[in-house]
Amino acid sequence: MPPRRPVDPESVTETEAAFDRDETPDKDVQRRATRHLLAVLAEKVPGHAVEVRVPPYGAIQCGEGPRHTRGTPPNVVETDPVTWLLMATGRLTFADGYAQGKVSASGNRADLSDWLPV
Repeated sequence: MPPRRPVDPESVTETEAAFDRDETPDKDVQRRATRHLLAVLAEKVPGHAVEVRVPPYGAIQCGEGPRHTRGTPPNVVETDPVTWLLMATGRLTFADGYAQGKVSASGNRADLSDWLPV
């Protein structure tokens, strides 16, 4: 199945407005914006070398390199929706999210710094 295409830029606008007010976006906005920005990343950085997981809302594979097909992939990034939204919109760097323990990253290709913000 091909990755979903980005279709909800309004949710990102809503997310950024909430962050500007020092608020956390509501769960529906988080879900929609997370899925949208994951789709943007998958489109921007095609491939299957890195799996990016943002439970409970979505996961994608991206980045050039060896294709992952079964089991746990060798390169995995996982974070919560709010941290993902902060990184994807440029309000938190990948390095800072990782250093703060908000991002789990394993594998030699699991650094999203070059791809964020989307």
